[in-house]
Amino acid sequence: MAEIIQRDGTWIFDGDTLRLTPGRDKNVSLLRRTLGELTVPLGALAGVSLEQGRKAGRLRLRLRDGADPLLQATGGKLAEPNDPYQLAVEADRLGVAEYFVDEVRGALLLDEVSSGPVDGYLLPGPAVPLSASAGDGTASFDGDRVRLEWNWKTEDAKSASGARTLALGDITGVEWRPAAGLENGCLRFTVRGGDTKAPPKYDPNSVELWGFKRDPLMALVAAAVQARLPHPAAPGGTRPDELPAGEAAAAAPGPEADHDALLRRLRELGELHKEGVLTDEEFALAKQAVLKRL
Repeated sequence: MAEIIQRDGTWIFDGDTLRLTPGRDKNVSLLRRTLGELTVPLGALAGVSLEQGRKAGRLRLRLRDGADPLLQATGGKLAEPNDPYQLAVEADRLGVAEYFVDEVRGALLLDEVSSGPVDGYLLPGPAVPLSASAGDGTASFDGDRVRLEWNWKTEDAKSASGARTLALGDITGVEWRPAAGLENGCLRFTVRGGDTKAPPKYDPNSVELWGFKRDPLMALVAAAVQARLPHPAAPGGTRPDELPAGEAAAAAPGPEADHDALLRRLRELGELHKEGVLTDEEFALAKQAVLKRL
């Protein structure tokens, strides 16, 4: 086993999987703290590297194309502080980081893991229910439906029809992109029969983002939805709810596993609320959604 513990986070490799836990240092990004611990199977990796500077270094994991719904939904546009597959390494731990890299590379060679793309997600995506507020609205996802609610900053033309609820079966695509320069970002859903070329400011299926602190949280909503859509590299891919009854039951997680996951989600939400990451309103909304699923 290889382990490296830093203020930025802790990475542990047991030969088969990597557990990436964000640190509690104030400099750790809001997105990484909200996302929580990630379990990455060895088969999802394309490579690992250590970049050494004069005073510190950085560990980087490179995932196979199509393995992670978060990277798929964000198109590689996550800024360095928000990338969960990077770890800042202090100068006195560079030797430990080198050993970590050697162990992971050795396992990749031993298991003959391909570095090529995959046609199915190897990571589950962020846990649901999930809610984020940024820009001109709030996006919530409970695993079955996306709900978009508007605030006082929303253009009247977009908010006039009120909040929107999008069934997962009607969503054909999702995109998150950050604000860059003078161009605003967005969380945009492509809906069957409702495609639009309107800017996010006027698109009722988009939340416009202006480059503020909470914008990256919208990427988690995008990733949670992406994880439940057919994989883009799997032609004719079928959602679990479109499978025959017997196959759907086999593909779905067991009730016991789902129950445990929801209890863990409740604990995570409580910690995020206590730390001030979630507002009272966001915490109440997310907690209510979890309790409904329990």
